[in-house]
Amino acid sequence: MRAVVQRVTGASVTVKGEKVGSIDLGLLVYLGVQQDDSEADLEYLVRKIPQLRIFTDEQGKMNRSVGQVDGQMLVVSQFTLCADLNKGNRPSFNPAADPETALATYEKFVQAVREQGYTVETGEFGASMRVAYTNEGPVTLIIDTREILK
Repeated sequence: MRAVVQRVTGASVTVKGEKVGSIDLGLLVYLGVQQDDSEADLEYLVRKIPQLRIFTDEQGKMNRSVGQVDGQMLVVSQFTLCADLNKGNRPSFNPAADPETALATYEKFVQAVREQGYTVETGEFGASMRVAYTNEGPVTLIIDTREILK
């Protein structure tokens, strides 16, 4: 699985002119599910992302997690994170999981984070979405479980 995590002071997702999810202070998480991702990949991200210490403390150091700043999460499914760019100029999305598997994994991620007590808003799986956000810092992290777990 791949995730792009951004520290934001606000973020929202709009589908067909209607806002479907929004947060104030927190994390914007783009989540990409690949063909051979396992429960271990999912569990790793469910544990790791909420615990990332990327919010500043009183000394201005990145030392607090989203929970420690009473933040929220906006999770957006993004299969384009799984693109293979090795050949030519047109991305291949063959590494991405099929839509049924990706949706189930995405929903499991969202539910598991909610079960930890976090407020989680979402985009709309499979829809063409407009994402607006203010990246604070900027702080943007990329997590690829293949590089960590394999």
